[in-house]
Parts: sequence; C-alpha cells; structure tokens
Amino acid sequence: MGERCCAAVRVLVLQAAWALAGGQVRYSVPEEAKAGTVVGRLAQDLGLEAGEAEARRLRLVAQGRRASVEVSGASGALLVSSRLDREELCGKSAPCALRLEVLVERPLRVFHVQLEVTDINDNAPIFPAARKNLSIAELSVLGSRFPLEGASDADIGANAQLSYTLSPSAHFSLDLQKSNERNIEPELVLTKSLDRETIPVHRLVLTASDGGRPSLTGTMELVISVLDANDNAPQFNQSVYKVQLPESAEVGTLVTRVNATDPDDGINSEVTYTVTNCIPPSGRDVISINPNTGEIHLTAALDFEEVNVFDFRIEARDRGTPPLSGHCKVVLEVLDVNDNAPEVWVTSLSVPVPEDASVGTVVALLSVSDRDSGANGRVRCWVWPASPFGLEATFAGSYSLVLREALDRERVSEYEVEVRAEDGGAPALRGRRGLRVAVSDVNDNAPAFAQAVYTVLARENNAAGAELARLWARDPDEAGNGRVSYSVWEGGVGGGWRPASSYVSVDAESGRLWALQPLDYEELQVLQFEVRAVDAGEPPLCGNATVQLFVLDENDNAPALLPPAGSAPEAGGVAGEAGEVAAAAAAGSGSVSGTLWAWAAWGAPAGQVVAKIRAVDADSGYNAWLRYELWEPRGKGPFRVGLYSGEVSTARALEEADGPRQRLLIVVRDHGEPARSATATLSVSLVEAAEAALAAAAGSSSSRSAAGAELGAGAASAATNVWLVVAICAVSSLFLLAVVLYGASRWAPRAAVLSGPGPTTLVCASEVGSWSYSQRHSRSLCVADGAGKSDLMVFSPNFPPPPPGPAAKDTQPEPSALLDTVSGTALLASTLSLSLCPFSLISQPGSAISRAPPSRPEGGGC
Repeated sequence: MGERCCAAVRVLVLQAAWALAGGQVRYSVPEEAKAGTVVGRLAQDLGLEAGEAEARRLRLVAQGRRASVEVSGASGALLVSSRLDREELCGKSAPCALRLEVLVERPLRVFHVQLEVTDINDNAPIFPAARKNLSIAELSVLGSRFPLEGASDADIGANAQLSYTLSPSAHFSLDLQKSNERNIEPELVLTKSLDRETIPVHRLVLTASDGGRPSLTGTMELVISVLDANDNAPQFNQSVYKVQLPESAEVGTLVTRVNATDPDDGINSEVTYTVTNCIPPSGRDVISINPNTGEIHLTAALDFEEVNVFDFRIEARDRGTPPLSGHCKVVLEVLDVNDNAPEVWVTSLSVPVPEDASVGTVVALLSVSDRDSGANGRVRCWVWPASPFGLEATFAGSYSLVLREALDRERVSEYEVEVRAEDGGAPALRGRRGLRVAVSDVNDNAPAFAQAVYTVLARENNAAGAELARLWARDPDEAGNGRVSYSVWEGGVGGGWRPASSYVSVDAESGRLWALQPLDYEELQVLQFEVRAVDAGEPPLCGNATVQLFVLDENDNAPALLPPAGSAPEAGGVAGEAGEVAAAAAAGSGSVSGTLWAWAAWGAPAGQVVAKIRAVDADSGYNAWLRYELWEPRGKGPFRVGLYSGEVSTARALEEADGPRQRLLIVVRDHGEPARSATATLSVSLVEAAEAALAAAAGSSSSRSAAGAELGAGAASAATNVWLVVAICAVSSLFLLAVVLYGASRWAPRAAVLSGPGPTTLVCASEVGSWSYSQRHSRSLCVADGAGKSDLMVFSPNFPPPPPGPAAKDTQPEPSALLDTVSGTALLASTLSLSLCPFSLISQPGSAISRAPPSRPEGGGC
C-alpha cells in the first residue's frame, strides 16, 4: 500500500513539473467542496517566495463566468470561495476544466491555471415522470417487450451509469438493453399471459440506481392497463435514425421523417407519432413531430456551443382498442459553423497613465476568446489606429497593452485606442474593444504665495469671525495638482502661550484669514505663524508664507490700585486695603475706591511725602500713561498729589488748625480715549511725632475700624472706654504671649507680604476676613458670633498713654463704634477663650485683598 502511495505521489509531482514547464498549472477539486477548501498552493507552485504573494498582489482575473475559487492574499493558496456545481459549469461535458488567469504585479505577469472539477455522486436518477401509464393488450404474446422511459442522471462517468430493478411481479420482468456506450434502456417483458378479467391493472415500481458510492436511486410508478383486441403494435422501419444538421439551420428545417407500420386492419392500423423522451430535456423545445406523417421539424435555433447532440425517443401508437405502440430513437448531431465573433475583454486597465511612465509599462490586460471550435476559434489581434501602444501576447487568448513610446501630456492628453480581433473562419468574423487611455499630469510645481511675509494689523476686542486678511497661492499644475488648500501650520512661531490655531483660522479653499476669538492686546501683542498651501497632488507639494499679526491696543482697562508701598520713616505709616487689578479692570471707566491710612506729624515741613498712591494700567502707550489728581478737598489744602508720580506730600507746614484728620479723594486717570479712571481714599491722621513713630511700629489697621475713628459728640468719654479695653487686652496679651508665639510658629498659614511703614507684617486671609502677625508685637482679637462683617482694631499695650486734651480724643476711635460691634462682656470672654488667635484685621466685604482660607489646627480656630 505504501509503495502504491509513493508511486502516485511521484506521478503527481511529475505532472506538476511538466505543467510548470509548459507554463500552466493544473489542479483538480471535487464538486460541492466546502468554501475555504484548499485547492492547491498556487504561490508555491508558481515559484513565488513566502510573503511574495501578498506583496505582488497575487489575484485571479475573472473571464466572464463565475469561477467559484479565489486566491488567499496572505498564504497564496487557491481556495474554494463558493459552491462548485460541475453540472452547472460543464453540463455533461467531461472532463470539466476551468481556465483561470492569475495576475501578479511588480513585474506584471499572467499565469494560466487549469482547474478540473471532478464529479461526485450528488444527483439522483430522475425519471421524466413520477408515474407511467401503459396499456397492454391481453392477447400480447409471452416475451413481448415494452420500452420504458429511462431515467437521466446529471452526473457523468460511473456516477451516471444507471441500473434498473422492477418490483416483484408474476407477469412482468425487466430487461435492460444497452443502446450505446452511455445509455441503458429498460424494457418491460411479458413473462406470463395476461387476463384482463382477473387483473385489469398491474401497478409496478421501476427503480433506477446509479453507480456512485453510495448509490442514489429514483423511482417511477408503472400503471399497466390490460386491454382487449388489438394485439399488433406498430413497428418502425429502423430502430435508430441518425441526422446531422449545422447549427445555422433555420427554424422549420426538416430534420427527418420516421415511419412505422401496423399489420392490423382498420382503425388498429392507423398510427400517430409523439416524442416521449428527450436527452437533454431542453430538446423538447428544439423539435416538433407531425403526429400523422412522422415529419420532424426544427422549432428553435441550434447552438453547437450549448448542446452538440440530442437524443429523442419517438413513439408510434395505433388507434386500436387498446392502442399499441412502437418506439424508435432519433439522434441529432449538431455541426459547428462560424457564428460567434471574437470577444475582447479588458481584465485590467491602469489609467490614467502618468506622462513620465517608462517604455514597456503595461497599461491594460486583455482576454480574447471565440466560442467556436477549430479554425473558427483561432483569433489574431492588433491595435488600431497607430499609437504609442502595442499588444504583446502573454498566453493563448491573453494579451498585454504596453507602452511603446514616451508620452507627452502637453501634446496629447488622451488616446482613443481600439483593439481588434479576427477569427479564422470563412467568412472571418471580427470583434473590437475601445479603450480610452488618459495621460495624467505629474505634480512638479509647488504652490507659491505672492509674498513671503504678510503683515496684518488687527485691533483688540475684534469680533469673533472677523476677516483679518486674504492669502493666495498659485499652482500652475492642473486639476488636483493645482487645487490648493490652506491651513495654519502649528509648526509656526506664535506670540502667546497658546497655539496660533486657537487665535486664527484660515479658510481651506479661499485662503481667508479669520479671527476665532476676540484678540486681547494684554495677552497677545504679536502673533507670528505660518500658513501652508498644499496642493492635492501625489505626493503633495506645499509652500509656506509667514504671517505677522500685530494686535493694536484699545483703552479697555481702567487703572488698578496696588497695595501701598512704604514711604520714608519720618513720613509716618501707611496702611489700608487696595482693590485687585482684575476687579478694577472689570469696573470699566467707573471708579474703584479703596481706603488708605497714613500718619503725619504735626509741624511736618512742606514737600514731605506722606504716602504714595500706586496704580497700574494693563494697557500700553497713552492708554497706560496715568496721571493723579486730588479730587477732594479742592482748593488750598495742606496736601498735594504728584501729577504723574502719585506721591502725596505736604503742600505747607501742618498746623493744629488743620484738624486731627484729613480725608483725601484721589482720582487716577489714564490718557486713553475715552479715559478710564479709578479713585482712592486716603485718610491722613495728624499726631505728635512720638505717636507717629509708635503708629508706624504698630502696623496696619482695617479700613472699617478706622472709619469708627471719626470725631463725634462724646469724644472724651469714648476715649476712657477705649483705654479700658486696651488695658484688658494688654494684660491678656502679656499672659498668653508665649502661647501666641508657639501657635504662630506651628500653625503659620500661607502668607502674603503686605508692605507698610514699620516692621514687616504677615497678612493672611480667613473665611471671616484677614489676620496679621507682627514680629514685634502680639495682638489678639476674638469676635463673637455674628460679627464676621464688623471691623475692630485693638492697639498694642506698648503704646504710651495719650496725653489729656483734644489730641488724645483725635487719635483714638470712638468707644461707641467698638461697643456697637462687640459688647464689653463678650469681648472679654472671647479674648480669654480664643487667645490663640493672632491679631486680626477683619476686612469689609468686597475688599480687594485676596482671601485664602488659612490652615487651622485640629480642634477649632478663630
């Protein structure tokens, strides 16, 4: 067994080697193979390396009818893609061979594969009818034969070799007659005399079995009626009539005339003819027989390429009672004529052809076929008219349209090519196929801008979507190679921290430059980026242009007050609060006021700087050039403001007649159009030189507590109550000094430095205001519930007691302001219980000082 297998393998290898040497690969596959079945390793048999099949795009080229196979792009194997039905593809033809064309690229080659579809036993025998009615005279002699309609099997070979069996019967048996090498005709033989009176009807079953493994069967019921009298059947003068007709025979042509005779007399000798069976079944539509004369005529056109042989069974039946019949066979052979013109098919067309294509480039693959046979099917091809293209034969019936000369698109941009084919018949028939070969342009020109650098001016606060400029680039190429699209290239240099595409956009088709958002000069002054113009060629070419976008400033920011800076030591101290820059800018042209505090000593000479108003404007140029004006009091007051410096200085020597306090309203105004401004309120307290020095050391106080320092009607009694509160706080602060220092060092929150006269003071924000801690003094402030919006200032105990008289009244806040905010009892209790809280400056709501909640120790806080 092993030796036999090895021998078979050697034979297959020799056959494959012979096929490859001949330029053709042959495979075989059984019909009805499942989709995905591997027919053969096509890539390997064609000599392709591993992975080369996919790289070179190994594929099948369709040739009209469906092949039901495909090439796997990954493995290069030939696979079954859909149902293979040999009977549908080839009918009764054997062998059933399909011609396939396999195409590979780089370089372009065509291989021819012959796929043989082998038959399997998938078709059962089929009788023309499920029931057959026979009429047999009871006087029929023993041994009488009655031809039966045989079954047909669509398979071929052994699978189509039929055998017949008859159900058991005492009167009939089955005899098989081999009419030719292919067909076996069953005949019913009378083995016992019939008696109509005993059995009028015999019902038998005729079974046809094919030669496949396993065998398939078909059945037909025979209904035999026994008749009286007429006991002679008609007889044909010959059992087989053979006729040859060309396929060009016209409809109505006489095929042949059959003749049968009946020795009976009278009506029993009158014969009528009918066609009882046709192989193939489509032959029923091809002929018709005259029932009286037996003449057979064509009723449809013949086609050698479809069916070349027809088998007809003719029955002659007499008019006796019962009627008897005789049978003969008519074999019609169809002869081929040159009735099919050559057909030219374009299996692959690579257009347009680039004008720089090299000579020998394959433009199209063509398949030429002629359905005729012999000399009628031999075809020759050529290209008409003369052009830069020619034909090269790659295999029988396959041609390549290749480039013979160099192309010039500027001279000829398109060719009309006609491939003509002519067969060898007489007369010769021609076929043609027109091709339109366009020559494509090569993208050899990059888009070019009219300017290398574009300068664009735009005012800030422009509307989103405003057009800033229009750019244009020219590309001399045509179609897609000359179609330019514009884009902002992110590789350009932007003037801001955000990409240029967040500020501007360019229309891809028109080149219009749009603003995506309002521009802000304070954020962006100059934006430099590149605009890229890319054509639609392959590969695309591009050109760049630099755009410098200058943002022009508008006066859209009002001056913003800054926290006060320290002045000269002899000028006294300045403390207070200033609005945030963002809040001042949001106020527009209206004023944003803050209250500043300063101290000045009696007798200060003229020109001495008391305080400095600091402001900033986010705009630039004239829009940011600030001037300071003293708005109140107007006239000849003791103070003046530097027009551009913002320094508040004494206009003359200070006198007691000027009062204990001076309130100055200062307007800061820019030079924009229209001008924007902000206001600041400066409260200057006039004290003795020693008190001014102590005030400078004490630090800053809140604006709201300072507002309670206005003179009132009961100044003398208010001073006494205030000093009482100061004494209580002084005792508490001395007792808890160590605890305050410890708590401040351990739980010190994030601090912001507030500059002012005297030592550096840390100011921190809390949920209810702000608090400060001095490196020199320890101060405590505790506020009862509900007093989060009030301001309270507690003086340090190291201040000397004020001298009696008006001066003391002028320098201390009114007791009513303190008592209205927090009661004395609540203040004392709060001071003792919350003495861990450092000195706090509670800011009024809306204060511009930044508020951030400080970190608090576990267990509570201020």
